[in-house]
Amino acid sequence: MFVISQVWVRLLGTVLFSAGLVFFACPFLVGIHHAGCIFGTVISVMGILFFALNPAVSGILQKIWENGFGHFVLCILMGVLGFGAVLGAVLSVFMIISADDKPKTENTVVILGCKVRSGAPSLMLKKRLDSALNYLNQHPDVPVIVCGGQGEDESITEAECMFQYLTAHGIDEARIYRDDTSTSTLENMQNAKAIITEQEWLPEITIVTDAYHQYRSARIAHSIGLKTDAVSAKTSWYLVPSYWVREWLGICYQFVFG
Repeated sequence: MFVISQVWVRLLGTVLFSAGLVFFACPFLVGIHHAGCIFGTVISVMGILFFALNPAVSGILQKIWENGFGHFVLCILMGVLGFGAVLGAVLSVFMIISADDKPKTENTVVILGCKVRSGAPSLMLKKRLDSALNYLNQHPDVPVIVCGGQGEDESITEAECMFQYLTAHGIDEARIYRDDTSTSTLENMQNAKAIITEQEWLPEITIVTDAYHQYRSARIAHSIGLKTDAVSAKTSWYLVPSYWVREWLGICYQFVFG
């Protein structure tokens, strides 16, 4: 049942999962490690072992399959993997749609925080800020809320870093409001809503974050009464797979635990 006799199928499978391993392991090399990297690396290694060492692996799986309890476990495992693949595909469709939800009206801009390195924006945060700058320059009357507290290895808050970057690139500081205490997307949205309520603005926002993050961010915003659209920053290509998978896990966590 588990034997793959065609050499070209084994070779193709090995190559594809090896490519996946490269993508999921790359973030580790630049100091990025999260659930998406780990999950993707584990799945990639399992795929490589299955295809590259198929005769040996198939023999082990066949023996497990012939055992009553082992048969049950493998059926459950295959069901989980199949369900996971379908769920990932469905979530990806929603993520792509949310990332392309371009602004239709001028709403308050909310820039979600990301890593600060040596007092300066990380590459990912810089891309978010540059995307926001482009939009803010086109809409000079729109206010902006920068969100993000200070991590243990950060010298300043993410909000302060963003404030400095935006003002250095010509954005009037009077347009910028800081949420410098939040540590999660939920807190970002809650604190942004508090600022919006205090300023008596409409509860409609334009979220600036990476494309993969727009769907979950919008869901969280909607859950506390904010309407949203999106300005999406581009994620570096070698980081997309791991962050995309991490977002699947984050969305599933949100579905289960709210």
